[in-house]
Amino acid sequence: MGFALSDLATGITSTITLKEPLPDFPDATRRGEFLNALPAAIYMTDADGRITYFNEAAAALWGRRPKLNADLWCGSWRLFWPDGTPMPHDACPMAITLRERRAVRGGQAIAERPDGSRVPFMAFPTPLYDAAGAFVGAVNMLIDMSEHQRAEQVSHRLAAIIESSDDAIISKDLNGVIATWNKGAERLFGYLEQEAVGKPITMLIPEQHRDEETRILERIRSGERIDHFETIRRRKDGSLVSISLTVSPITDGLGRIVGASKIARDITEQKRREEQIGLLAREADHRTKNLLALAQATVHLTNGETAAELKSAIEGRLRALANAHTLLAQSRWAGADLRNLALEELSPYRAEDDGKDGSRAQIEGPSLMLEQQPAQAIALALHELTTNAVKYGALSVPSGRIALTWRRQSVNRLSLRWVETGGPQVVPPTRQGFGTRVVTRICEQLNGALKFDWRADGLICDIAIDI
Repeated sequence: MGFALSDLATGITSTITLKEPLPDFPDATRRGEFLNALPAAIYMTDADGRITYFNEAAAALWGRRPKLNADLWCGSWRLFWPDGTPMPHDACPMAITLRERRAVRGGQAIAERPDGSRVPFMAFPTPLYDAAGAFVGAVNMLIDMSEHQRAEQVSHRLAAIIESSDDAIISKDLNGVIATWNKGAERLFGYLEQEAVGKPITMLIPEQHRDEETRILERIRSGERIDHFETIRRRKDGSLVSISLTVSPITDGLGRIVGASKIARDITEQKRREEQIGLLAREADHRTKNLLALAQATVHLTNGETAAELKSAIEGRLRALANAHTLLAQSRWAGADLRNLALEELSPYRAEDDGKDGSRAQIEGPSLMLEQQPAQAIALALHELTTNAVKYGALSVPSGRIALTWRRQSVNRLSLRWVETGGPQVVPPTRQGFGTRVVTRICEQLNGALKFDWRADGLICDIAIDI
């Protein structure tokens, strides 16, 4: 037999001429062993399409062993077109070659095995002629396309993922020249693909960060991967953006490193949130320390004749601080409304008609938001004044009344007046109690002034502080 197997494998030859009759070619056993060793599926037919030979790779592709000199055109159980519709056996590439006596290159079909599995393949049937030029049949080579199609599907899927990614995905060669540029890169950096591909990656790197690229390329050449490297890059409009960069080596088919892929994620918002969290943490720490220091001073200066009195005094004062803290927290530390502070302390003595008939406490003043320090100061001052009124002043008898008013003396100055009436006759104290000391100290810290007027018909207290 005079055909060249190299021609058969490459599909270059359009016809094959046999120098001897097919049944009598020499060294048949050796040639059969050689054909069985080939990974490609190879089989032959006579001029009528009956299969006269097939190798083991063909039997494996078909999932069956066709009956020699009986089965026609192809050993497949069933055939389908690439779109999945049934293909008649007499329409397969081998049948076309036999009918038209011409080679068919790369005809595609799907073979179904008896077990139901399917194999996509390409066929390369070639006519066979004897030494006299008579047409005697054809030889066909089938290439299993399963892995190729799977790889192609994976490639398409990866390409779709890359294009739809919110992250910038870029590849470059070992000279730092951009090779690919996805939509995420367009959105992040502002350059269109045609503006970026072929340009040096350094066009994105601010001058003060240029040395990073040299170090990155050195690490990539050594096969190292760089994970979550946080840095700064420059957009087309000149603005800077904080990014997290992951860089991986790209290798060719021989495993040689030929470039790098970069995934850049915009972390501007993340950085802003981290800064905000840090600021809030520092602010919370500052506020907490102030509150604890005030609570510590409250406990330290509180005294009472009995343990129960001491406990009650401490609880009341800490509750006043907690109320102020709650109001501040509810406003996200924008401030605590003075009216709400007063209501927290005096609500047990007020009726729903806002201090008119039936109420023992009147509250009147403009809406005013106090920051942490003045809010806590006023909360403690109101608590001390209320506690004193309940024990000794106007709120110690049913007929007593309280009037609390306030106004702004200036943009940053608050004036507050506490007036008691209808209570027992007032006797000026002979010593300064804790409440008076606390209110006095608070006023001093806030550049304030404090005045007690111990009138016989009731106490008047004027407080002025900076806010």
